Amino acid sequence: MEHSTGFVLAVDAVTRHVNSARPDAPVRPDRPRQPRQPRQPRLAPTRLATAAALRRLADRMEPRPARVPTCQS
Repeated sequence: MEHSTGFVLAVDAVTRHVNSARPDAPVRPDRPRQPRQPRQPRLAPTRLATAAALRRLADRMEPRPARVPTCQS
């Protein structure tokens, strides 16, 4: 074979994979779940400041809709 090392590694990997599904395979116990506490937002002031800055920037770029000219006859 041209790649004998790859063949040996592949056979070993397949053997380990197949044997892991056996009934006497080692089993890792599940970790007990801890109830999650609600977190306080860490960046709330930063988010508010960023939102205000972006809103001011948007108002400068497009402050208000253009006035519609009225037709006077």
